[in-house]
Amino acid sequence: MDIILGILEQGLIFGIMALGVYMTYKILDFPDLTVDGSFPLGAAVAAVLVTKGINPYLTLLISFGCGVLAGMLTGLIHVKLKVRDLLSGIIMMTALYTINLKIAGKANLPLFSKETIFDNRLLDSFVPESIKPYMTLIIIIIVTFIAKYLLDAYLKTKSGYLLRAVGDNDQLVTCLAKDAGLVKIVGLALSNGLVALGGAVYAHEERFFDISMGTGTIVIGLASVIIGTNLFKNITILRATSSVLIGSIIYKACVAAAIACGLDSSSMKLITAILFLIILVISMDKKRKVKTNA
Repeated sequence: MDIILGILEQGLIFGIMALGVYMTYKILDFPDLTVDGSFPLGAAVAAVLVTKGINPYLTLLISFGCGVLAGMLTGLIHVKLKVRDLLSGIIMMTALYTINLKIAGKANLPLFSKETIFDNRLLDSFVPESIKPYMTLIIIIIVTFIAKYLLDAYLKTKSGYLLRAVGDNDQLVTCLAKDAGLVKIVGLALSNGLVALGGAVYAHEERFFDISMGTGTIVIGLASVIIGTNLFKNITILRATSSVLIGSIIYKACVAAAIACGLDSSSMKLITAILFLIILVISMDKKRKVKTNA
């Protein structure tokens, strides 16, 4: 039971991050490596604020705002300075490594004795003892589905439709007398806001911040998006965002299964890389078959 709870908790936390990756990878068609820096950015901001006694729930909003700022800077580098999309993300990711260190003050910041969104006096005052073992999962579900609902609602707005249009054909958006560059900046800002939110929730759940916690985040996010959108693309009842969240849970289940089979947990990054390669090969093979049949 503990393993299943762990998979669901980790899957949904990284699912929040994967929603951000979905915006850049699937909607904007933008290879944004800022993700590897904005995930620990959210964690660093949340950890520092918690240690200073700030309301733990408020730290989530502030972390989201910091992620939005990081995404905006990536967008400005790409749009205003005419730097290529991939390089823009790499520049911002590199800069965020130092920024995260400056924010946290050190490479590792523990939160073991501090109040978090999962363990605080407010929850202790009304949550029955029988529910407490499941409280972490319940709160993660609430945060995840608020993020998902707001993203779905945004994508139905005029700005959301413009975002989709920019990813498909930015020239069309320009012909409509809209600023395609501004739309990209907004998309990157919201994307990295979600990624930073995921990082903040992760810091609360793990009760620490570590400077290396963002390494490979983009791989996990892309794997979740590819798994979800490929496995469930024919199930029309599921929104793309729901598919991404399920894909993240499936990915974490695969990692847990690999560790259960005897692979060392220190080989996590290798497991992640191998799983991502397998997922990519399978998805590319499916695309080839579709083209051949057509």
